[in-house]
Amino acid sequence: MKNRFLITAVLTLSYFLNQAQETTFEHKTALKSPGNPAITYTLSAESSGMLRTSENIPVEIEQKVVDKGASLQIEVTIKAKETVYYNYEQTARLTSFQHDDSQFFMPGFWYHRNMRSPQEAPSFATSDSWQVREDRLSTPMTGIYSDKTGDYYTVTRLDKFGQESLSTHHTGEIILTNKTSLGFTGFRNIDGNSSLVFGFPYSEAPTTYIRKLTLAPAVQAFEKLEKDESKTLVWEIKKGNAPNYSSFIADTWTYAYDTYKPQALVPRYSTEEAKSILSNFFKESYVDTHELKYFSGVHMRTDNCISTGSAEVGFVGRVLLNAFNALEYGEQTHNTDLITKANAIFDSYLIHGFTETGFFREFVDYNLHEKIDAFSIRRQSEGAFAILNYLDYEKKKGRKHPEWEARLKTLFDNFAKLQQTNGSFPRKFDNNFQITDESGGSTPSATLPLTMAYHYFKDKQYLTSARATATYLEKEIISKSDYFSSTLDANCEDKEASLYASTAMYYLAMVSSGKERQRYIDLSQQAAYFCLSWYYTWDVPFAQGQMLGDVGFKSRGWGNVSVENNHIDVFIFEFATVLDWLAKEKAEPRFSDFSAVIKTSMLQLMPVKGSMFDIAKVGYYPEVVQHTNWDYGKNGKGFYNDIFAPGWTVASLWQMLSPTRVSDFFNKKHEG
Repeated sequence: MKNRFLITAVLTLSYFLNQAQETTFEHKTALKSPGNPAITYTLSAESSGMLRTSENIPVEIEQKVVDKGASLQIEVTIKAKETVYYNYEQTARLTSFQHDDSQFFMPGFWYHRNMRSPQEAPSFATSDSWQVREDRLSTPMTGIYSDKTGDYYTVTRLDKFGQESLSTHHTGEIILTNKTSLGFTGFRNIDGNSSLVFGFPYSEAPTTYIRKLTLAPAVQAFEKLEKDESKTLVWEIKKGNAPNYSSFIADTWTYAYDTYKPQALVPRYSTEEAKSILSNFFKESYVDTHELKYFSGVHMRTDNCISTGSAEVGFVGRVLLNAFNALEYGEQTHNTDLITKANAIFDSYLIHGFTETGFFREFVDYNLHEKIDAFSIRRQSEGAFAILNYLDYEKKKGRKHPEWEARLKTLFDNFAKLQQTNGSFPRKFDNNFQITDESGGSTPSATLPLTMAYHYFKDKQYLTSARATATYLEKEIISKSDYFSSTLDANCEDKEASLYASTAMYYLAMVSSGKERQRYIDLSQQAAYFCLSWYYTWDVPFAQGQMLGDVGFKSRGWGNVSVENNHIDVFIFEFATVLDWLAKEKAEPRFSDFSAVIKTSMLQLMPVKGSMFDIAKVGYYPEVVQHTNWDYGKNGKGFYNDIFAPGWTVASLWQMLSPTRVSDFFNKKHEG
C-alpha cells in the first residue's frame, strides 16, 4: 500500500510539472570524509520512492511526494547507516523554459537578472546560474518566470528553522560544528533550460558573497549524521501563471505570506514609551560647536556612540527631519531643552545650510574640512520634505517663517531646472546643475516634497512637476518592474526604490480624486508588492554566540537593503502607513496584518538600560543588522558592523510611530 502511494505520487508530480513536456529531476548527494575531498553521487529515483546510486553509500534516501492540488510537497528523508557528513541537492529542469526567455526571483536578493548590479555582486554579469543560502532571502524561495508564456514555478522550503551552526571557514567544503536549519535554493542553466535547484545544508555557487562588492569562492556545507540518525527535509513546488513579472511578484509574495503566516510580536513598548527612549538620541547627539547645529547621526561607532563632525541633511543623517521630530516631541512633552536644540538646528541651516545656488549643503564634514560639491536629488528632497513638515506644523501653531518659505521656493526652482523632459530627476549633480549621474532611480524621492509643496503653497506648478514624476515612474519603473539605485551607496536593485515609488503614489493620491486618484492607488499597490518582497516573512536562525540569536531576535518584518548590501534594517518611514491605507483601499487585509508584524518587530532592538543590544547609548537604534554570512567588514552574522548611522534609524522609526502625520499634513481624515 505504501509503495502504491509513492508510485502514484511520483506520477502526479510528473503530470503536474509536465503539462506539455516532461520536467527532468536530478538528485545528488555529496559525502565528505574529514580531511578528504567530498565525493558526489548521482541518485536515481525508484518507483518505491528510494533514491539510489549504483555504489554502496552509507546513507539511505527516500522521497515522498504529496499532491496538494495547487502545489506539490516533496519530502526527502536521509538516514545514516553509519556516521556520515552529507550535502543533498535536487534540481528540477523546466524543459519548457528556455533560460534566455526566463526571469528570476529570490526574494530580497534577486530580481530579473540582477543586471543593475555590478559584476562584483551577484548578477548575470558574473554567471547565469546561482544558488544561495536561505538566510540571504526574505523568504527561502526561488521563482522562475517565463516571459514567453507567463508561466512560473517556485520552490519554497518548509521547516521550523530553529537551528544554526557556526562555521570555521566561509569558502570551500566545510563541516558544520553543529546542526543547522539552513539549506540552499537557486536556479541553474542546464543545456539552455532553466532549472530550480535546492538542497541541504547550504551550498553557494558559483561564488559566495561575503562582503560589499566582494565575491569569494563557492562554499558547500556538510552536516553530520550519526548512525541511524535521520534528517527530513520538505520543499513545496508551485506552478502558476501571471500576465507579467510584476504580477508574478505579487502572486509570489501573497503565496509566501500565506505559507509562513508571520505573526505580530507582543509589543515591547507603547508608542509613547518608544518615542521617549528614542528621544535620548536628540539629547545626547546634539552638536553646537560649528556654524551648523545638528544631531550627530552618521559615521559613529556602536561601542561608544561619540558624536562626529558629519552633518547630513537626508539619506542616513536625516538631521532636519530629526529636528522636526525633536521640536514636535519637545512641545508635546514640555521639554524646553529639545525645543531649544531643534530651533537652533533650523536657524543654523536657514543661515548657513545652503549653497549660493540655493541647494542644501547636504553633507558637511567638519573633521575633514572638505567642501563637498556633489549633490543628490534624494538628499535634497529629504531636506525639503523635512522643512515642509516643519513649516506646516509651525503654521498650524500660528508661527510663520517667510525666510524658510523663500529658501524652499528657490530650491524647488532648482528642481524645475533639473527635471528631465520625461519627468525624471537625475540621481546626482553638482552646484552648477551639471549632471553626474543621470539615472532616474531616485526620482520618487522628489515626488513627496513636490506634492507637499503644492498643498502648502497652493501653487499648481509643483503638482504638475509631481505628476510628471508619476508618469515617468509608471512608464519606466513600475511597469517595467525595475526598481533601482535609490540608495546612494550602491548601484543595484534595492528596497528603497520600490518603497519610495509606492509612497510617492500615496502622496499623490492625497491631492487627487476620481480616476486619477484610483490610478495612483493602483500604482502604489503594484510598487508595494515589490517593496514587501524585501521584508522577511520568516525568522532566520542564529547560533549560540551570535548576539542577535542570544537575545532572541526575530527577523520577521525587517527588510533586506539591496543586492549589494545584504543586511537587514528598519527602513520603513511611511510604508507601514501606506500598507494600512492600501489594505483599506484594496480590501487586502494581508497588507495591514503584515504592517502589524513590521511595527512590532522593528522595535525589538531598542537600546535601553539593562538591554542595550551591544549599543553604547540609550535610543541610538542600530542600523547594519547582519543576519546572514555577509558583513561590511566587521563582526559578521549575528552582529552589527562597528560603524553605524542612527540618525536615519531614529527618523524612520519615529515616522512609523506617527501614522497620522501624512494625513494630518494634507488635512485628510486618517485612512488606515
